Amino acid sequence: MVRLPVIDDFAGELASLGWVTGLLVAGSLATGDHRPGVSDLDLVALTDGPVDAAREAALVAVHRRLDAGSAAGLHLGCVYVDSATIPDAFRKHPTWTHGQLVQRILSGISRAELVRHGYAVLGRPPGEVFPPVSDDDVRAAARAELTGYWAWAARRPWLWLNPALADLGLTSMARGRHALRHGDLLTKTAAVEAAAAPAWLIGQLAARRRGEPVTSPRLRTALIAWRDARRTVRRARRAIVAAGRS
Repeated sequence: MVRLPVIDDFAGELASLGWVTGLLVAGSLATGDHRPGVSDLDLVALTDGPVDAAREAALVAVHRRLDAGSAAGLHLGCVYVDSATIPDAFRKHPTWTHGQLVQRILSGISRAELVRHGYAVLGRPPGEVFPPVSDDDVRAAARAELTGYWAWAARRPWLWLNPALADLGLTSMARGRHALRHGDLLTKTAAVEAAAAPAWLIGQLAARRRGEPVTSPRLRTALIAWRDARRTVRRARRAIVAAGRS
């Protein structure tokens, strides 16, 4: 279990609000795959009721204060879940990400990471808060991501000229394929080695994962990543069709 000082600072700020009942660690920090300066900090906070406008304003103030202080450059993000809505997997929750508060669901993959690898900084452990996650639940969550956002992105080849999206796509496709086959989660570092890419690009992905300033040829990388996404999305869709026929 990895504990960063900023997480304790954040937990103290949230506890002082009086209506945050739990703070849970997910993502690479929970799986032991965190890379300082590269990985995001993926957190989930539980509240004792809806996050209304006044509560949202308080959260924005907390995050801006931390982002200007102990969380500067650490990509700290947090999903705020009203505990009463946990069973609703499709409900959107206030989410702090990249310097703003938006509305997002807590994805099935994030729920699986929490239950299987997460831990609590405040409140009860994730396994006591969220329902169990089976291998088939992980497969369903992977199919949902592949046929949702990634299908949308695969229909827009120009987006893949963004190097960050190309890298994320290659690792996400590897993680998605692994989840569909095994019903388990693959870390991002392991996904780099499993990426459907030439050896030279896998080496460059690994270097960037280590925080090294390595640049890949933009057009070639975009084409490789986009084609991989199209193939993987097609396979995920076929799996859904096959499951419906069985």
